[in-house]
Amino acid sequence: MRTLHLDTGRTMRGGQHQALLLMQALSARGVEGALLAPDGAPLLGQARAAGLRAEVLSPAAVRRAARGFDLIHCHDARSHTLAALLAPVPFAVSRRVDFPVNTHWLARWKYRRAALFLAVSEAVKRRLEAAGVPQAKIAVVPDGVALPAQCSTLDGDIIAPASGDPRKGAALVRRAAARVRFSDNLLRDLPAARALVYISQSEGLGSAALLAMAHGVPVIASRVGGLPEIVLDGVTGMLVDNHPAAIAEAAARLAEDRALAARLGAAGRRMVEERFTIERMAEKTLEAYRRVLS
Repeated sequence: MRTLHLDTGRTMRGGQHQALLLMQALSARGVEGALLAPDGAPLLGQARAAGLRAEVLSPAAVRRAARGFDLIHCHDARSHTLAALLAPVPFAVSRRVDFPVNTHWLARWKYRRAALFLAVSEAVKRRLEAAGVPQAKIAVVPDGVALPAQCSTLDGDIIAPASGDPRKGAALVRRAAARVRFSDNLLRDLPAARALVYISQSEGLGSAALLAMAHGVPVIASRVGGLPEIVLDGVTGMLVDNHPAAIAEAAARLAEDRALAARLGAAGRRMVEERFTIERMAEKTLEAYRRVLS
């Protein structure tokens, strides 16, 4: 099986990290793949550094490269458009956002062109179905994250991802809890974090929340999109309304109750081990590819 991956992102966000993890996992399974990404994009450089075949994205490159592959995997909306216009082979599209699908006639045409959609959560699947995408053309393929050897000591700060995206709720977090520290490097900070605060206006699933859970760190998350599928209230974390008082109360509880943080964190780690590993993501993606090619 030969797969061409397309991603038009110029920054390294959750979707790009997941695309890189997937390509590495598929390569380890003997799946031949290549990436087309913008010149200078971090994903392009990191894929090359990992020993993956990666070239600069352009319409001409899509036309030229695609003929040597069995299918195309589009990792974002712009690459979906490119494939709809140019792909000479079947293509699948990862859908990672919980926004309503555009129903303009051009968008409907583009969505009909895809052979399969890989929805990151059941919430995203419902968005696709509401837009008229047949259930048979949707596969739910959640994110996968690496499992660190050791869980968090839970002796550090309550942290929140640093983000300039206004939809990610940083302003709400600042209003809610002065004790929450913003982190620009979760891999550095999670090994000691007491909890992760993950507030968002909209969320397909939340790969940063999964990363925290893999470290045994409980997550305080917004009750939106796919987040309730991984942050089970009172089990793997705490779900809150997007209101400063609710966020502050949850942060205070975990700051003051280490035993509660440990219990929620351990349950979150077990959930990742059972359902959200990179290996499981790769296997479910391969199942989706086989559906496209069958």
